[in-house]
Amino acid sequence: MLDIKYIRENAEAVKENCANRGVAADIDALLRLDEQRRQTLQQVEQMRAQRKQKSKSKPSDEEIAKMREAGEEIKEVEAELAAIMAKLEEIAYKVPNMVYPGTPIGKDETENKVVRKFANLPKFNFQPKEHWELGEKLGIIDTITATKVSGSRFAYLKGALVKLEFALVQYALDVLTDEKILKKIIKYNKLKVSSKPFLPVVPPMLIKPDVMHKMARLEPREERYHISGDDLYLVGSAEHTLGPMHMDTILKEEDLPIRYVGFSTAFRREAGSYGKDMKGILRVHQFDKVEMESFTAPEQGVAEQDFIVAIQEYLMQSLGIPYQVVQKCTGDMGAPDYREFDIEAWLPGQNRYRETHTADYMADYQSRRLNTKVKLDDGTIHFAHMNDATAFAISRTPIAIMENFQQADGSILVPKALQKYTGFKKI
Repeated sequence: MLDIKYIRENAEAVKENCANRGVAADIDALLRLDEQRRQTLQQVEQMRAQRKQKSKSKPSDEEIAKMREAGEEIKEVEAELAAIMAKLEEIAYKVPNMVYPGTPIGKDETENKVVRKFANLPKFNFQPKEHWELGEKLGIIDTITATKVSGSRFAYLKGALVKLEFALVQYALDVLTDEKILKKIIKYNKLKVSSKPFLPVVPPMLIKPDVMHKMARLEPREERYHISGDDLYLVGSAEHTLGPMHMDTILKEEDLPIRYVGFSTAFRREAGSYGKDMKGILRVHQFDKVEMESFTAPEQGVAEQDFIVAIQEYLMQSLGIPYQVVQKCTGDMGAPDYREFDIEAWLPGQNRYRETHTADYMADYQSRRLNTKVKLDDGTIHFAHMNDATAFAISRTPIAIMENFQQADGSILVPKALQKYTGFKKI
């Protein structure tokens, strides 16, 4: 969340930002509650000080009785303060993050900005098919059986496609844990960041509601799968349980950046997408994902995101998949995001670009809620800056491979970078 002091001092800018992001948050009510909080807190502290002062001397029976009365009064004011704090937090948690200077102002994805392309589009001497057609004919995608067993938007991945999935996972892990490759990416993109490798993690796939709330990813709640008997949510991405790993912790600057690459199954209800992308595995309820998560000092947050996007581009270029990098506009950004980019892969079967990667820079918005701090070498303590991003979403990257490398006979060539993992060159 935003620092209440910042909101107090920049109320009009915060209101404008809410409007640009299409978020309804009552900033005036928040500021009134903040004023009440400060006044009530001052009252409580004065009452506590007076009671403590009186308790130092040897009190009479009458004074003891008055001190008990004062204690009850303090409890009443403390309860009033707690109620004010609860209301204040409820509104404060609805206020979205501010946005990075130069972020496009827009209402939805149609106003996102393409910033660059790697677009050597494949040429076919036949009509390219969509991934679901290729997958059905090759026997590697089975949505018919999955619908009978689990319902719509589920699929069985089979045979060579399973090997392709785990080839992508292993390839991502090899790149992200190899400092030589990371140095190469840094040098090529002229970045000033550490080449420290990412630590592989398999995180939990279930998360407590209050922790998901602190991650600012609980809403929209209708998008989440909830296990009511245990009051736990299934994660929609590995970042949901990677981000809280340093909750209520003070990190040391010498340990930064802290970088994780997590592998997890992700679950999404796809609420509001009725009728969209019903065929194949583009928009499903369950898919595997390799995700990056990073913690840095404040001044390194932007450069860290630039590095992460460079890694995403390296992965896509090494596979030979055409793509474009898109900076998301205010109306299409997630509430905790300060700056957000998507990578959209070219899908010949659909004859358009579709999102395969996201890179989210939250600045200190999440860490403030999680209470994740950094102690700098000069002794000052700040909230850590957090980034998360897709390495590979295992439903969508295979789709891009299938459609871009399809052959006239319906077979699919495997990108050279993955062949040592799959053990074959063609599906």
